[in-house]
Amino acid sequence: MPLHGLQHIEPAVLFVLFFVVVLAALAKRLEVPYAIILMIGGLLLGVIPGIPHLRLNPNVFFLVILPPLIFSGAFLMPWRDFRNNLSTITMLAVGLVGFTVFGIAAATRWLLPGFDWRTGLVLGAVVAATDPIAATAIARRLGLPQRLMHILEGESLVNDATGLLALEFATALVVSGHIPSLAAGAARLLYLIFGSIVIGLIVGKIIHEFERRIADAPIEITISLLAPYFAYLGAESLHASGVMATVACGLYLGHRSSVYFSRDARVQSAAVWDTLTFALNGVVFILIGLQLPYIKAEIVSLRLPQLLRDALVFSAILILLRLVWMYPAAWASNFVRGRWQRRAAPFPNPRAVFIMGWTGMRGALGLAAALALPEVLDSGARFPQRSTIIFLTFCVIFVTLVLQGLTLPSLIRGLGLAGGIHADREEEGARRAMIEAAISYLDTARKADTTQFAALYDELARFERRRLSALAGDGAATAQGGYRPEDYERMQNVLQEMRTVQRAVITRMRNENKINEDVLRRLEHELDLRSTVAEHS
Repeated sequence: MPLHGLQHIEPAVLFVLFFVVVLAALAKRLEVPYAIILMIGGLLLGVIPGIPHLRLNPNVFFLVILPPLIFSGAFLMPWRDFRNNLSTITMLAVGLVGFTVFGIAAATRWLLPGFDWRTGLVLGAVVAATDPIAATAIARRLGLPQRLMHILEGESLVNDATGLLALEFATALVVSGHIPSLAAGAARLLYLIFGSIVIGLIVGKIIHEFERRIADAPIEITISLLAPYFAYLGAESLHASGVMATVACGLYLGHRSSVYFSRDARVQSAAVWDTLTFALNGVVFILIGLQLPYIKAEIVSLRLPQLLRDALVFSAILILLRLVWMYPAAWASNFVRGRWQRRAAPFPNPRAVFIMGWTGMRGALGLAAALALPEVLDSGARFPQRSTIIFLTFCVIFVTLVLQGLTLPSLIRGLGLAGGIHADREEEGARRAMIEAAISYLDTARKADTTQFAALYDELARFERRRLSALAGDGAATAQGGYRPEDYERMQNVLQEMRTVQRAVITRMRNENKINEDVLRRLEHELDLRSTVAEHS
C-alpha cells in the first residue's frame, strides 16, 4: 500500500479508537452497556459535518474482525455447560433461526411491497443471528442465573454460523434462480456443519500439539491470536463455514488451555484477549452508527417515511417471532434433556423464558451480511430490494439494541429475577478441595522431610486450616511471619509443590465435571499469580 494511503487511514483509525475509549468510559459512568452508547455515539458523529465517514467493509469484518471475536467467545465458553445446554442452544441457534427466516419471509410478502418469498428469505437470514454483548453485560450485572448466561452465550456462538448458512442458501436462490434438490441441499448443509466442525477440530489439535511444546508466553499468545484465522480461512478455502470451524476450534482449545498454556501465558493472555475483544467490539459498534450516511444514500430514491413505518413494524415482528418461539422451545428442550440427555429438570421459570426472549438483540453481523449481498444477479439484473434490506437491517439493530437493551434491566428487576452475585457453589467446593489437598500434602511432606523444617510445615498447615475455617465463615486467615532465613528456600519449594498438587485437584474436578472451565480458570489464575509473585519476591 502506498505511503499516502496509510496517511489517510491512520487518522481515521485513531479517530475511531479515541471515541471508542471516550464513549465506553461514558457508558461505564452511566451504567449502560457500552454497545448501546457506542452505536448512538456513532450515529451522532455520522451527522456532524467534517467528521470522517468510515464504511463498514464486509470483507474486513468477516476476514479480520469476526474470527477473533467468535474464537474468544468459544474459548471462554465452559464446555460442560455448553454440552449440558446443547438441546436448548440447538432449539435457539438452529430452530429459532429457521423459524425466523421463514417467519420473516412469510410476513414480508404482505408487509413490504416488492418482496417475494426469495427476497424475504434473504432478509430473514440477514437478521436471524443475535448479538450477545449488551444482553450478557446487563444480565451479569443484575445476577441472572448462570445457566441462562451460558445459554445466551452458546446461542450467539452457534447462531452466527447457522444464520450465515441460511443466508448462503437464500442468496443462491435469488442470484441464480436455481432451487437445489432436497438431496443436494441436505448434502451441502451436512458438509457445512460437520465438515466445518471437523476442520476446526483438526486446526485446534494441531495448535494444541504445537503450543504444548513451547514455554514462551509471547510466542504462545501470538499463536493463540493466529488460531481463529487458521480455522476460519482453512474452512473457507475448503468451501465450508469459517464461523462454525472457528467455534469448534475455540471450544476445543478453551477446554484444553490449562494443559498446553504455560503459567506466564495463562496470566498474560487473559489481558491481551480482553483488550483485543474490547477494541474490536468497540470499533464494530461505533462503525454501525457511522454507516447512517451511506445507508441514507442507498435509499435516496425510496420513500423514507413509509420505510421508517415499515422498519418499526418489521422490528416488532422480529421481536414477536422470538418471543413466540421461546415457550414451546423451552418445553421441547426440557423434554429432550429428560428423555435423551438424562438430565431431568423442572420447566424453566416462565419469567426467565420471557427474559431470554427479550434478549434477541442484533449487531454488526447482520449489517455486514446485508452490505455483503451481491449487487447484481447472474442474469445481470440488480439484486432485488438490496437497499431496502440494508436499511431494514440497520433499523432492526438500532431498535433491538437500544429499545431492548435499555429496557432489559427494568424488566429483569420487575419480574423479580435480579439478584446479587451469589457465591458459586462449585467454586467454593473447589477451594475447599484445594485447601484439603494442600493440608494433606503438607502432612505427608512433613513426615518425609527432616525435623529441622517441622516448624515450617506446621505453620503452613495452620495457615491452610485457617483459610479452611474462613471459607466456612469461622474467621479470617492471616499470614504469620518470623521464618528463619534458612527456611525461606525450603518454604518456596514446598509452596510450589503444594500449588502443583492444588492445580492437579481442580483439573481433575473439571475433568470429572464437578466444576466448569470458568471456575477452573479463576482458581488457576490465583495459583499462577501466587507463583509469579513468589518467583519475583
